[in-house]
Amino acid sequence: MRRLGISIYPGHSPLEEIISYVDLAGKYGYKRIFTCLISIESKEVLGDFKKIIDVANSYNIEVIADVSPDVFNMLGVEITDLKFFYELGLSGIRLDLGFSGNEESIMTCNPYGLKIEINMSNGTRYLETILSYQPIKENLYGCHNFYPHRYTGLSYKHFLSCSEQFKEFGIKTAAFVSSKNATYGPWQVTDGLCTLEHHRDMDMVTQAKELFNTGLIDDVIIANCFASEEELKALSDINKEVLTFDVTLTENLGDIEKTIVLDEFHFNRGDVSEYMIRSTQSRVKYKNEYFKPVHTRDIKKGDILIDSSLYKRYAGELQIALKDMKNTGKTSVVGRVVEDELYLLDTILPWQKFAFKLK
Repeated sequence: MRRLGISIYPGHSPLEEIISYVDLAGKYGYKRIFTCLISIESKEVLGDFKKIIDVANSYNIEVIADVSPDVFNMLGVEITDLKFFYELGLSGIRLDLGFSGNEESIMTCNPYGLKIEINMSNGTRYLETILSYQPIKENLYGCHNFYPHRYTGLSYKHFLSCSEQFKEFGIKTAAFVSSKNATYGPWQVTDGLCTLEHHRDMDMVTQAKELFNTGLIDDVIIANCFASEEELKALSDINKEVLTFDVTLTENLGDIEKTIVLDEFHFNRGDVSEYMIRSTQSRVKYKNEYFKPVHTRDIKKGDILIDSSLYKRYAGELQIALKDMKNTGKTSVVGRVVEDELYLLDTILPWQKFAFKLK
């Protein structure tokens, strides 16, 4: 099951404000929290961590904290005994730097079922090294980094390469998106806090849609604090399994055309065209209807189209334009994908399912 998450950074905001944020995330069904133990300077600050984690656990939210070998040393924790993290209430730990492979394998064998999450973004064979030491795979997670400095985020090509390594071995994966409302992360730099560089200035919902649509990411986590309630709700409303485009519809559209766009089941034909995505089942279901040609202007990429009855056997077929095209006068422009999501059209695969949601 794909999940959504938030991030919290105790010490950067009042405890009550952080707890309210966790409550809000729990209300909207978020199931993961990322937090950071790397920046703590003494055990004394762990009391606030425990209070926050207890609230998260009341919502069955999984809390995983970023740690490093230095944190192990400061807390006096051995890799063979992770009881300290369990008693703190954590669901797992994320190894920001990691060890040699054998240590990670040993940690997955902890008796508490704590998850050991490793860095996905380096592009090395680190995962294969760990697997060679026979870990408990069910306790091994992968999670990408986030990047507060503009232009330092991952390229899409590198992101795919790294993520594919983990999915090949069936490891649960996560990546980060950035809230436009949020003002801070674990460091002072605030140029957004995303995994993919091209996401930095995008709407958070669009970022998440792309991550889920790759088929390589199981959990999407908001990296910075604090996302607004409006953002949390909007993200919680997305379909995590089927890419759903936000769309506008042409004015004075007929009821059947509206139904075809918003309510019918859509998938791209297997014999793909470079000019359009074709969803053809509506022409079968509505073969006895008459489709009047309306709004037959020339076609732009992102336009949602329905062929009129002037196209005979194609009448009622829905399409999404992938390129600008001349309109023969037989095709009705019935709506449009919102501008921010146009680039996602190029990711639709043969036979892939998709849907539309009225913006």
